[in-house]
Amino acid sequence: MKHAISLEQYGIKNANIHYQLLPEALHEITVIKKQGVTASSGALAVNTGEFTGRSPKDRFIVKDEITKDKIWWGEINIPFDSSDFDALYNKVVAYLSGKEIFVRDSYACADDNYRLNIRVINEFPWSNMFAYNMFLRPTEEELENFEAEWTVVNAPGFMANPEVDGTRQHNFAILNFTKKIALIGGTGYTGEIKKGIFSALNFILPVEKNTLPMHCSANVGKDGDTAIFFGLSGTGKTTLSTDPNRSLIGDDEHGWTNENSVFNFEGGCYAKVINLSKEKEPEIYSAIKTGAILENVILDNSGVVDFENTSITQNTRVSYPIHHIENIKVPSVGKNPKNIFFLTADAFGVIPPISKLTPSQAAYHFISGYTAKVAGTEAGVKEPQPSFSACFGAPFMPLHPAKYAEMLSKKMIEAGVNVWLINTGWTGGPYGVGKRMELKYTRAMINAVLNGDLGLYNYDDYHIHSVFGVAQPRTCPGVPTSVLSPRQTWNDDEAYYTMAFKLTNAFRENFKKFERHCTEEIRRGGPQRYAF
Repeated sequence: MKHAISLEQYGIKNANIHYQLLPEALHEITVIKKQGVTASSGALAVNTGEFTGRSPKDRFIVKDEITKDKIWWGEINIPFDSSDFDALYNKVVAYLSGKEIFVRDSYACADDNYRLNIRVINEFPWSNMFAYNMFLRPTEEELENFEAEWTVVNAPGFMANPEVDGTRQHNFAILNFTKKIALIGGTGYTGEIKKGIFSALNFILPVEKNTLPMHCSANVGKDGDTAIFFGLSGTGKTTLSTDPNRSLIGDDEHGWTNENSVFNFEGGCYAKVINLSKEKEPEIYSAIKTGAILENVILDNSGVVDFENTSITQNTRVSYPIHHIENIKVPSVGKNPKNIFFLTADAFGVIPPISKLTPSQAAYHFISGYTAKVAGTEAGVKEPQPSFSACFGAPFMPLHPAKYAEMLSKKMIEAGVNVWLINTGWTGGPYGVGKRMELKYTRAMINAVLNGDLGLYNYDDYHIHSVFGVAQPRTCPGVPTSVLSPRQTWNDDEAYYTMAFKLTNAFRENFKKFERHCTEEIRRGGPQRYAF
């Protein structure tokens, strides 16, 4: 294995380079540098500093010959001038020159046909440990002739000057598809590293490989049946796919190929740990051990984590290599999915806890990507607010959402897949009145689908929701029948329908910006009833 490498070709000079350090060494260096502490579980606990989450308004894509006509430019994909990128890049590598630097060669995409080799250059040791956890790990033999296609340059301590550098403020995450560089500075939040490569693949795979990239988790049953879980942060993507009875393919980022396979982009998991408990999420809880990295949690004097404490952020997290989960698929590849679940945390409490979608409804809900914000998660949010993120991952989608929706619709029809809308949010009233759907009921509903217990799509087995038009199962093993009807849980029909219509209007208002890019069939997949 080559231990001595040079970073001169990147413009980084006279650096003290640590190449391919094991996580134990990176953990130790982090503690010695007083950049982190060891929790009672053995995990490394760090504070990411000013930023405890992604900063979408500071994510840019260089506008050049490759991207100018293909990217869906706007608030999500903000253009950046190539000459400004070159000038900023030169400043960042000058900043890193002469420093202690941590370098890791790794790759994304568990399917060898789609493999993307990555070199990650980090200012901090724990950021490099995160890259070890989250990307796929080459063997010693593979490292001998390793050639990186993409490079991540990560300098949390470098602050941009917006007036000179073309950024919005001092932090930035910029993708350059011509130079194949993800340039990140001014933020210690590690999620920018993995989402930078995810965003790059969300362009590369559909444009160059005719493969659908997906912001989803996936697992596989004993009979080889794959299930996919789409959902935004906080909807249960990691929790619901981490199932002791099914092998985990991955918890966040996947591709669906023309060869009818589903593959994980990553080599690890990045789970929210707010209110984590051993009873409700034993697999994730047990994965927090030596080798895992906890972010922005509060520890007591004995190093025990208080998972309910959100004094730093609601977005407390853990990263761990996927082998910290006992039941995993090796390699992280499955066959065509039989079932797809769209997860939403509906804080209005009006969407059924489970419903079956037609192909047109599936496309509509995929483009909409609905969940809700609740009071306390963002400044100024006093009551539930609808939140839409196209394709359940708009911040990472460089192309127009209709492109991904068309690819998904085509693949769903070809594979004859069933699509389900799962509400992991509120029931019996909106946030503040009702209560969160019990995890045991959501798991029972998903198990019923996977076991084929919900019957055929007909009137005897399903009720068509009068507002959303989706098909609610009338019964489900392990779930009280009253729980399956959100209207019944409210005990107030007028209040329920008033709230339901309020949400359908939000759906329609959001969808206006996509209408001209969508077929009539997709447009008809939305709620058809209007509020008066």
